[in-house]
Amino acid sequence: MTEAMQAAMTATTAATTAAPAQAATDEPLLDVVRLNAGYAGMPVLRDVSLSIRAAEIVALVGANGAGKTTLLRALSRLIDAQGELRFGGRSLAGASADAVFSLGLVQVPEGRQLFDRMSVEDNLMMGAYRRRDGAAIGADLERVYAIFPRLGERRRQWAGSMSGGEQQMCAMGRALMARPRLVMIDEMSLGLAPVIVDLLCDTLLDIRRQGVTVLLVEQDVHAALAVADRGYVMETGRIVREGSARELADDPQVQRAYLGM
Repeated sequence: MTEAMQAAMTATTAATTAAPAQAATDEPLLDVVRLNAGYAGMPVLRDVSLSIRAAEIVALVGANGAGKTTLLRALSRLIDAQGELRFGGRSLAGASADAVFSLGLVQVPEGRQLFDRMSVEDNLMMGAYRRRDGAAIGADLERVYAIFPRLGERRRQWAGSMSGGEQQMCAMGRALMARPRLVMIDEMSLGLAPVIVDLLCDTLLDIRRQGVTVLLVEQDVHAALAVADRGYVMETGRIVREGSARELADDPQVQRAYLGM
């Protein structure tokens, strides 16, 4: 196995067992309390606290460099972090990326990170690389094609030959092949036309209806808040606002800083 394949497997943090349909409850699926993280002694995240309940779509928004991707890397245990981190009621203190992998915390990385010279279907199957339930894998593959019909039309096509929007669909489908409990999508709208972003946002509602919780990390604040139930605003490594998506969209400071109003 090449180093590139191993890196992509790590980037798509996956579950090996089916995720049951989840109903929204007051108990958080993901609970983060005073998380701190950085690189080479340079702090990036500062006392970040947030929670996500099952069956929610939660937006984490902020400008480039705010620390959003660093937070995802910390949640996936790809970098060290200090603070309290619980997923599905289990502490992730000291957990490896592989351990988080097995619990169903899935990341769709910024930039998609597909294998350009592999087919769409082979890229999707990489999301199920740890699974051994062949019949269920086949059923999940057809389910992904139902969510993203364009992928079904292009299943034998090289992933690198598709448009940016189709590649984003493939990256999201790859994550779904892991049967996640929570999927974290980093900069879904990056480089895409607004009409494609709207289509992908509609797809997030379909994914949530299938029992998958979503954390959407975005610079496109308008698109993120339009589809989310709740949201957090991050600036310079800190959470500076939180509330329902409507509350944040109506917040004058958010409007001035992020919505051009």
